[in-house]
Amino acid sequence: MKLVIAIIRDDYSEVLQDELGDAGHRYTKLASTGGFLRKGNTTLLVGVEDDQVDSVLSVIRSTCRSRQELITPQPMPIPSGLAVPPIEVIVGGATVFVVPVDKFERM
Repeated sequence: MKLVIAIIRDDYSEVLQDELGDAGHRYTKLASTGGFLRKGNTTLLVGVEDDQVDSVLSVIRSTCRSRQELITPQPMPIPSGLAVPPIEVIVGGATVFVVPVDKFERM
């Protein structure tokens, strides 16, 4: 058995939950916040048998696509008076961990 931990942007949360449910996968949803962009994230925990991992990863891949976005970085704490131009970063997609589960019980 494996635990799939998927950290995704809130933008994709509802769609991914629907897609996982339609594929027959149960999950637990946790709210989280990203450190770099300080945007809302959703962390989904999906417990599956080893042969179902590829199915879960496929659903995540097809739902959570990365894209480029302009962000304004935090200004430096120096009195330069210069405006900080926006920078282009890649956002979206998903960060996924697949870890082994020693024991699972539903109570």
